[in-house]
Amino acid sequence: MAEQDQGVPKFKLVLVGDGGTGKTTFVKRHQTGEFEKRYIATIGVEVHPLEFVTNKGKILFNAWDTAGQEKFGGLRDGYYIQGQCAIIMFDVTSRITYKNVPNWHRDLVRVCENIPIVLCGNKVDIKERKVKAKTITFHRKKNLQYYDISAKSNYNFEKPFLWLARKLTGEPNLEFTEAPALAPPEVQVDSGLMQQYNQEMAAAAAMPLPEEDDDL
Repeated sequence: MAEQDQGVPKFKLVLVGDGGTGKTTFVKRHQTGEFEKRYIATIGVEVHPLEFVTNKGKILFNAWDTAGQEKFGGLRDGYYIQGQCAIIMFDVTSRITYKNVPNWHRDLVRVCENIPIVLCGNKVDIKERKVKAKTITFHRKKNLQYYDISAKSNYNFEKPFLWLARKLTGEPNLEFTEAPALAPPEVQVDSGLMQQYNQEMAAAAAMPLPEEDDDL
């Protein structure tokens, strides 16, 4: 159950993925969370409290960010314990980061069973996209939600949080009623290209899943 503080439901959000995929950049976009973050030295984690205003009241995600220790192998169970939702991130310009998604998913669900999970492909602002829509099938196999995002441009920033909020509250009609205070975009996305990516994702979603289970 969510912790309540002044009536605001709080959820522990676990952020995982290879080093360099932009996880820290992503959580740092939310300026309030950046201002109020706290460090848990025992497990080397920064916790960013990301608050969103919805038509059902406020909701707060305590986003756990590893501060880079995933570069040295897996994360300790203490990072995952009591996680209530998760974002798995890869970098669309780096195939290996997508190839490692199943490992992150496996570690996560070993500790946190049946939590809502969003898979995010970050850095879609970079033109040399290597991980194309048709190859992104893992979320379909495991029943996760998927979004293309660009942390540096704030593109789709709120999408993973809105999807998680709806799942966690059981309110499919939940909407964010105020935009969170985000750091100004460092880059701009090409809106035509984003439209093309959306169409490619929609087309890929209609294709049958490949037979081979090489990612298990």
